[in-house]
Amino acid sequence: MQQWIVYLFCLVISGCAPIAPAPLTKAPDGHVEKKELPGEIPHHREWASVHLTEQGRMLLKSGKVDDAISVLEQAVSVYASNGENYYYLAEAWLLKSNVLQAEEWNRLAEMYLAGDREWSPRIYEQRERIRSRGR
Repeated sequence: MQQWIVYLFCLVISGCAPIAPAPLTKAPDGHVEKKELPGEIPHHREWASVHLTEQGRMLLKSGKVDDAISVLEQAVSVYASNGENYYYLAEAWLLKSNVLQAEEWNRLAEMYLAGDREWSPRIYEQRERIRSRGR
C-alpha cells in the first residue's frame, strides 16, 4: 500500500504523465551529455526516482527481489534517466537467474551512467558476473 502512495505522490508531483528519457548525445570531445526535454521538470522526477531507487536497493538487500523489481520499475517510469535504477534492476534479475533480463538492464545502466567514474567499474563487474552466469 505504501508503495502505491509513493507512486501516486510521484505522479502528482511530476505532472501525472511519464516523459520519455532525455536523449544522450556525444560532444565533440567524446563526453556524453544529456539533453533536457521541453517541459521536463527534472528535479521533481529525479528526487522521486532517487527515493524509489533507495527503497528498491533496500528491498534487494533484504532479499525481497520481486518487491524490489516492482519499486525499481516505478522509479524508471518516474525518471528514466536515472541509470542507477537499471543497475539495480540488473542485480535483481541476476538474483532471479534471468540472465537475459539482467543483460538488458546492465546495458541500459551502462548507457545512462556512461562516463561516471564511480559507476563504470561497478557496471563492468556486474556485466562480467552476468556473462559468467550465462555460460
